[in-house]
Amino acid sequence: MTSSLRTTLPTLFALLLGYALMQVGNTLQGTLLSVRGSIEQFTPTEIGAVGAAFWAGIVLGSLWAGRVIHQVGHTRAFSALAAIAASAALLHLLVISPAMWIAARAVTGFCFAGLFIVVESWLNASATVQTRGQVLSLYSMTGLVAGIGGQMLLPAGDPHGFRLFCFVAILISLALVPTALSRATAPAHAVSDTRINLMQLYRQSPFGVVAAVLCGVTTSSFFALGPVWAQERGLDTMGVAIFMACGTLGGFATTYPLGWLSDRMDRRHVIIGASAMAASILFVLIHFVPLDGPTWLVFAYVTIFGGSVIPTYSIVTAHVNDMVEPGEFVAAAGGLLILLGIGATIGPVIAGMAMTEFGRFGLLYLVIVTQSLMAIWGAYRSIQRAAPPTEAKETFVPEPTVPVGTRLEAH
Repeated sequence: MTSSLRTTLPTLFALLLGYALMQVGNTLQGTLLSVRGSIEQFTPTEIGAVGAAFWAGIVLGSLWAGRVIHQVGHTRAFSALAAIAASAALLHLLVISPAMWIAARAVTGFCFAGLFIVVESWLNASATVQTRGQVLSLYSMTGLVAGIGGQMLLPAGDPHGFRLFCFVAILISLALVPTALSRATAPAHAVSDTRINLMQLYRQSPFGVVAAVLCGVTTSSFFALGPVWAQERGLDTMGVAIFMACGTLGGFATTYPLGWLSDRMDRRHVIIGASAMAASILFVLIHFVPLDGPTWLVFAYVTIFGGSVIPTYSIVTAHVNDMVEPGEFVAAAGGLLILLGIGATIGPVIAGMAMTEFGRFGLLYLVIVTQSLMAIWGAYRSIQRAAPPTEAKETFVPEPTVPVGTRLEAH
């Protein structure tokens, strides 16, 4: 650990602790809503729409929440948004209907976009040029570990009851404490002055633009409807929690190895291999693992699946950074996050419709198609354009799939 990083650790600890508490609550809420929605006889399409609404709110928040922060300041905005997000968690319990859940989840997504912008801009202000890569790595890994913790809280209460919703509200509220008491100086700006031009980004990296959307479709579909799939396969509450945690754990385990590998070869080839693995493992799960097969085998497969798909977005971002100019990194990152959010918004809706039409395997079929398209597109683009030389590539840094304040160009 460098001396410059050690000097910023007290500030980083407070911010990352608040971020971790937010993510534990957010992950628990996402899985809980899927499980409870199934208990309340929501259709898979309705449950998918609830999951999609969160990402629709994320996209809107990444475009507009920065203005709220600019007007009232980081600390006040963080407090207000956390209070609204905690209240929305309880609103799901008070009014049980698909329409209300969709609206409340969209509000939650908007609030979380603003909360993430506060934390991320504060972290960037606290980091130096030398430590920014390490700080972002800690940020990304904290989110993954918190995601595992949130999944494992599901058995702490009965999904039929109210305790788990209270846990979510408490966790989001507690996230206020370390951030509000932090001595870190709030950054002057939450929104980047660099405008995003998606058409220009496509010209610079056709593969990256399409892959970012496909990443959003895959991950959001899995996290929104994976709990429903696990339930329909016969897993109890603890089994659903372990199933979802295994997917995140797989991503945590493979992010750095795949990133290290992508620094030493064409990143698109790493993504092609990971996509092919994800599609293959789901194909085997559908056709060769019987319903009465051992549960540990399902956990093993979902761990491999998570290890294949979760790191992909970070590698896509690194690939795009190889293709753009250094001064365009912020705009490229913001554009990719918007594209990820668009894919994440449509993914659960399509997956829910597929499950309604084809049963629980509809989710897996959609992911297989999505991952196959990514592999095929990557292979095609590899033929069309050579990879940059290794010495000209940017070093891989895990990218958290959360928004930064951005401005979108219409042309």
